[in-house]
Amino acid sequence: MKTAYMEFYEKEVRSALMRRFQYKNVMEVPKIEKITVNIGLGEALQNIKVLDSATGDIKLITGQKPVITKSKKSIASFKLREGMSIGCMVTLRRERMYEFLHKLVYIVLPRVRDFKGVSPKSFDGRGNYTLGLREQIIFPEIEYDKIDKARGMNITIGTTAKTDEEGFELLKLMGMPFRS
Repeated sequence: MKTAYMEFYEKEVRSALMRRFQYKNVMEVPKIEKITVNIGLGEALQNIKVLDSATGDIKLITGQKPVITKSKKSIASFKLREGMSIGCMVTLRRERMYEFLHKLVYIVLPRVRDFKGVSPKSFDGRGNYTLGLREQIIFPEIEYDKIDKARGMNITIGTTAKTDEEGFELLKLMGMPFRS
């Protein structure tokens, strides 16, 4: 089932990108492939219950069950062993991805205190964009009274764009409020 945001992308955004970059084929037009939401929990080494509350928060925010991420190698100075749980993440695709992006752009980001727009410099060189949020409280699903601690998260928007300029234009047309 297509959402209104998906139909908006297919009609308006695709045609604007075709005109802007003079693509010869519709399949050349960049699109959003996936959105990854990640919460890193260094304090999960001492208190495992922190991991449960973070997975509950990320499940409420995205509507999808998160995967527990584990450390890849041991680091003695952090008292970290290989295979220990240190975070959780969700990868969103298709309808859920577009719904989350719409909620992020039009509901969540305007709720950030002193918001002047997101940085246009957070592209990785291949058209993917990463955004960091300081606290999960800005999402409407999270009740302020029920959280134990304000946690930040990373949101990565993966696109099929080949350059940062194409990725920037795609996200700008999708409504991402970039700083000027």
